[in-house]
Amino acid sequence: MNVNRLLGIFIASTLLIWILIFALSPQPKYQKINNIKIEDEKIFFNVDDQSKQVVLDTFVDVNSDINPYYPRFKSHQLEIEDMGLNLKVNFSTQGLISLKTSSQDQAIEIVRRRIDEVGTNEPNILKRGNNRILVELPGLDDPMRVKSLLGKTANLTFRFVTNNENDSFGVEKLKYEDGLEEATVSKRIIISGDNLLDAQPQMDTQNNQTVVSFSLDRVGAKRFGKATSTGIGKQLAIVLDGKIISAPVIRDTIASGSGQISGGFTFQSATDLALLLRSGALPAPLNIIEERTVGPDLGQDSINAGMIALAIGFLLVIIFMFVKYRVFGLITNLTLIINLFILLGILTLFEATLTLPGIAGIILTVGMAVDANVLIFERIKEELKDEKNNILAFDSGYIKSRTAIIDANITTLLAAIILFFMGSGPIKGFSVTLGIGIFTTLFSVYFIARLFTSIYVSKNRNKEKLI
Repeated sequence: MNVNRLLGIFIASTLLIWILIFALSPQPKYQKINNIKIEDEKIFFNVDDQSKQVVLDTFVDVNSDINPYYPRFKSHQLEIEDMGLNLKVNFSTQGLISLKTSSQDQAIEIVRRRIDEVGTNEPNILKRGNNRILVELPGLDDPMRVKSLLGKTANLTFRFVTNNENDSFGVEKLKYEDGLEEATVSKRIIISGDNLLDAQPQMDTQNNQTVVSFSLDRVGAKRFGKATSTGIGKQLAIVLDGKIISAPVIRDTIASGSGQISGGFTFQSATDLALLLRSGALPAPLNIIEERTVGPDLGQDSINAGMIALAIGFLLVIIFMFVKYRVFGLITNLTLIINLFILLGILTLFEATLTLPGIAGIILTVGMAVDANVLIFERIKEELKDEKNNILAFDSGYIKSRTAIIDANITTLLAAIILFFMGSGPIKGFSVTLGIGIFTTLFSVYFIARLFTSIYVSKNRNKEKLI
């Protein structure tokens, strides 16, 4: 993640705001700051001799409201230096680290929102160092679209087009998205992407074109209504990442807090723009510095290794159950196969990508299904010691083991839910497979396996050593 641009903007704006806090303070001793200028991401300003010491003491105060102190590093966020005629303020090393860390955390969250909106399976988004983000996306069909979404800052602003070069807020020339035309727009921001509540792609039936409809929060709706009421007849430029998407002429007051963005979109591009606006703007542009694509051959090797492990584990379970419980073990093995097909069928309905964490969840499901059957069969053995009626012993075994089995599966389900909400990427895939496997296991044990065992017990009700 490239944070140089962010640092320049943030340092200048933040320091300027804090200096203005001094200048606009109602206390007389803070009203003599002047000649504020910004050079090389540092702020210089002058104060009279009476105020200089007050300013210096405020900046180095451990309990300062405008210059946070980090007890862990024994350092303030800002450093101030007396240059004689003026004072110089800049971020300290720890201040820069804190800024980079918070920006990276914010960027990771926004990247995660964008990836989740695309609908990829088991994304893995991790922090690497203090200026890099690792994004792993298994089963990706359109990597160019994802790279385009991640590469856009999505900084949306609404500003008036003006011909007045002496605008009090300043002006700048921006090009349209096609790069052929440009317009002079005011630097005064009417509303920004922060004021958006929602954005969705829609078809404009009047013009038969795809647009992005948006709704604003209360503050944004109030500002937008005031700007459109006083700016009737003016062009309102819709600026995204420094380029003008469109600049419609305001015909009437828009007080509803909603509107449309048009710009010759295809439905796919309108969908992507709405996605970017909903997820929020990145704190700094993201540059792709390395890209690796794991081909299907390498991915298939991993899947094959996982499937071999599943087959070996499944085979060992089948052998153990048959040796240990004979006919009941054979019924268990048949139930396990049915359980496995049900689980895979449900995962197919969800269009889940088969990954190694998913295979691990399937293997664990097989183990839990066997565990439930073992508890039931051992309980039936205990009941047969005191009960001569095989059918009653069979029924008591299922009933009395139910509490232990349900308790074990509920605790495992709770763990899967926590993993799903607290984890990310492969962890979520594992938890989803495990959670679904718990329900299929309970269904197969208490409906399918019990049906088969009840048929066998009914036909052999008088047989000794039933199990």
